[in-house]
Amino acid sequence: MDIKDLKKQAFIDLTKIQNLADLEQLRIKYLGRKSELTNILKSLKDLPLNKRKKAGEEANAFKKDMEIKIKNLESQFIGQVIRTKEREKKIDITAPGIKMPCGHLHPITTITRKIEESFQSMGFKILEGPEIENEYYNFDALNIPKDHPARDSWNTFWLKTTPEKLLLRTHTSPMQVRFMEKNNPPFRIIVPGRVFRYEATDALHSHTFYQFEGLMVDRNVSIANFKAVIDEFLKKIFGRETESRIRPSYFPFVEPGFEVDMRHPKGEWLEIMGAGMVHPNVFKAAGYVPGNWQGFAFGAGIDRIAKLKYKINDIRLLYSGDLRFINQF
Repeated sequence: MDIKDLKKQAFIDLTKIQNLADLEQLRIKYLGRKSELTNILKSLKDLPLNKRKKAGEEANAFKKDMEIKIKNLESQFIGQVIRTKEREKKIDITAPGIKMPCGHLHPITTITRKIEESFQSMGFKILEGPEIENEYYNFDALNIPKDHPARDSWNTFWLKTTPEKLLLRTHTSPMQVRFMEKNNPPFRIIVPGRVFRYEATDALHSHTFYQFEGLMVDRNVSIANFKAVIDEFLKKIFGRETESRIRPSYFPFVEPGFEVDMRHPKGEWLEIMGAGMVHPNVFKAAGYVPGNWQGFAFGAGIDRIAKLKYKINDIRLLYSGDLRFINQF
């Protein structure tokens, strides 16, 4: 077959191309290693010199023309494929939406909000305090002198600062004096927040955990008032059948001091918080005249309440970041 016949056949074949697969077959037929064009190019050496040049030019021109046509068709077919895929991706606004995945609250956040809601329903105001404290508010103003053995109960993270001795607060109690310095009674407050203690971690303890501090001050506030508030709080968190009791204990910033236990009917008594009537020295540190005011203060671990509420056997799970645990809440 000569070049003229090859051109005619190629024109006919080009009109039959429907897709990229057809185009590849055409390319092999006319430009492949075993194509007619390849055979013509190989046979040029057998032609007389005066015919060889003309035949070679025609064959190469045909080859380039076919390469251009095939490339153009390839671009067209690829464009069609892209446009088809784009049409398939178009959003059908009448179709039902796909629910977007979303997170949920951590159990510490959930129980903190429940605690806040419980006390707010009883007229308590929610406050926050600084996590970096100074020695005065963390210890001295709370009736814990520098040489007092009670300081041994708090394993403190001290910060290397000068001249003021700063630390990561060991409890949320410093907000008692900070608030009373700027506010006059009567008032009711709770202060939830993160605290830090330099101690080993285990199933019941962590170096970083959450507490909430409570304080109520008025002209006539008694232990009976405290018992009523805490009873209502525990019932809101753990159920109306929850019981509570108080036992004598010691904390430097209260006098008298006591522990609060709770239980469900016929269950075991569990220690839940420390509390007491505000010590006169704490009132003095805040600028109050002790005889004019009475109040009670209490503090509990939010982690411990979450542990009891959700029946968690290891407090470290709350800070593990393990989604297998978190997704259960």
